[in-house]
Amino acid sequence: MKREGGRGKGDVELPGARASVRATRLAVVLATALSAVVGRELARPEVAAAAVSSFPLPSSPVPLFARLTIARLQYDGGGDWYANPSSLPNLLAAIAQRTTLDVERTEARVTLMDDRLWDYPFLHATGHGNIRLSDAEVARLRDYLTRGGFLHVSDNYGIDTSFRREIARVFPDRPLVDVPQSHPIYHLVYDFPKGLPKIHEHDGKPARGYGIFIGDRLAVFYDYECDLGNGWEDPETHKDPPELHEAALRMGVNLFVYAVTSRPVP
Repeated sequence: MKREGGRGKGDVELPGARASVRATRLAVVLATALSAVVGRELARPEVAAAAVSSFPLPSSPVPLFARLTIARLQYDGGGDWYANPSSLPNLLAAIAQRTTLDVERTEARVTLMDDRLWDYPFLHATGHGNIRLSDAEVARLRDYLTRGGFLHVSDNYGIDTSFRREIARVFPDRPLVDVPQSHPIYHLVYDFPKGLPKIHEHDGKPARGYGIFIGDRLAVFYDYECDLGNGWEDPETHKDPPELHEAALRMGVNLFVYAVTSRPVP
């Protein structure tokens, strides 16, 4: 898989001086994120700016998140939210090694009602069983996502039904849709021309990347029949071949870089 960063050429077409300033700031963030993996030429801000048109620039200011790490979602309902214990530390290590993002190497653990939720740009949920959200948690998750947060859910073979039920409560007017293979999440740092990689067999169905968009921004990404979380774990845990472990980590790096570079910039 080739590495790919800002690929287009030319100026970014954004209306208004405020949008132009915010686009420049976002380009600098993106350039910093990519500099360790795509080389000096592609990491220049003016080149990275060519990719900014793929990201939304909402008009309402949103606070920046305080801590640059991944928060694991602790939920009720009986599912093992704590599954894949080595997955997030391995992914955070890969992000730290392959980009210049100053990420914390330790995952956080939060509930939706925890005040610390607002500190984190990337919320991860997985498990094999049931997810159940209270009405207050539904409202809190909707607020978190509309204010710039990003939710990644990894189908660990058993949460599909309950996750689809609960996310429909969060966004009854925004269905899960296939994320097109042309979306930056498949190309931002590492190139996945065929979309989501297939890590584990499950029911033998093709891997699918579903999402929920808020405007043009992808706010929820759900890997189905793929199991990125298992792929991030220590290779000896599931005896995955090196190429699948590497593919999972590469896709995880794409997810995180997209999450922190696509969020609204005040």
